[in-house]
Amino acid sequence: MCGRTCLTLDPDQVLCACKYQNSSVKKETDAHKEEKDDSIAPEDEERKGMETPEWRAEFNLGRRYQASYNIAPTDITPVVVSAAHFSDQEDQKCARIVMPMMWGMIPFWHKGDYRKHGLTTNNCRLEHLMDSKLYRGPFKRGQRCVVLCEGFYEWQTAGPAKKPSEREAYLIFVPQETDVKIYDKTTWTPSNVKLLRMAGLFDVWEDESGDKMYSYSIITFQSSKIMDWMHYRMPAILETEQQMNDWLDFKRVSDSQALATLRPAKCLEWHRVTKLVNNSRNKSEECNKPIELAAKPAKPPMNKTMMAWLNVRKKREEQIKAEQSEPSDEDTDSATKRKNSSDANSPAKRQRFSDFKMALQKPSCGGSESENKSSPP
Repeated sequence: MCGRTCLTLDPDQVLCACKYQNSSVKKETDAHKEEKDDSIAPEDEERKGMETPEWRAEFNLGRRYQASYNIAPTDITPVVVSAAHFSDQEDQKCARIVMPMMWGMIPFWHKGDYRKHGLTTNNCRLEHLMDSKLYRGPFKRGQRCVVLCEGFYEWQTAGPAKKPSEREAYLIFVPQETDVKIYDKTTWTPSNVKLLRMAGLFDVWEDESGDKMYSYSIITFQSSKIMDWMHYRMPAILETEQQMNDWLDFKRVSDSQALATLRPAKCLEWHRVTKLVNNSRNKSEECNKPIELAAKPAKPPMNKTMMAWLNVRKKREEQIKAEQSEPSDEDTDSATKRKNSSDANSPAKRQRFSDFKMALQKPSCGGSESENKSSPP
């Protein structure tokens, strides 16, 4: 399952990170291999054949892509598709286009507000793809795409049952070069970072005015051993360029061949992150850091109105305490009168047995004055 991702690159940086080896360019290079100049270094030759995809900015009902450490469904993110969807030219068959789409496919039959179709479509189960009214059509039309991110967040649901708020969260990403730390942008550049690429399907929805919204879903299947300790579902990750080419090239690769390219990833890395990612409104750079390196979240600033109200209340409480600790003369007199009145009205105190016993013992010590007067000399 995939419910949250991280992508902090702006459009130009995304294009730089998505450079690819164009098959048509590679064939042309192989044809002129004998004419190659020995003075050209192999890495320069390889770089010479790299293509930068085109950024195709769609209106998408006014929605725009915004880089974020915490991307959630209904956000707009960059997605790679085949250029053959928009051009019939021969040189565009193997070309790629990056375009912003909304995460969560909008059902084609939905009418009204695109945000209120009532379905959860951020993920598409591979097992039910061909039986789904929503996904069968886009797949048959070759509307295959690749979703880009630096990593995706997953919550550990395997093992003892826990409340959602108590589950540990992890950032999953592909292995990087030795000195690259995916959570620290000072250690990498768009040209040497390895983005995580997930297979998906996209569709185009139109509102009543004819305006279009591109949206997609990420394909998932049962987790393999690499992730089943964390969650029972995992996204279909494309680890190699060949997998990516086969998934995108809908004119050359058949439906069955494309499905065969989807298999569990073999090499993934992860680290535990803080619970900041639990709330999609948290966009802090602390979201993707290892939990031991993330700073403790600061308390949010208090609303000015609330602060003023609390100050007034505090002053009032202090004033009441001062009045209670220093009563006036009138209050003292009235309190004394109330006490005397209560004493007068209260019933006589009941005599205790010990007091009665002491009263009996007093005459034996010498008698009373009346008894002494009446006694004979």
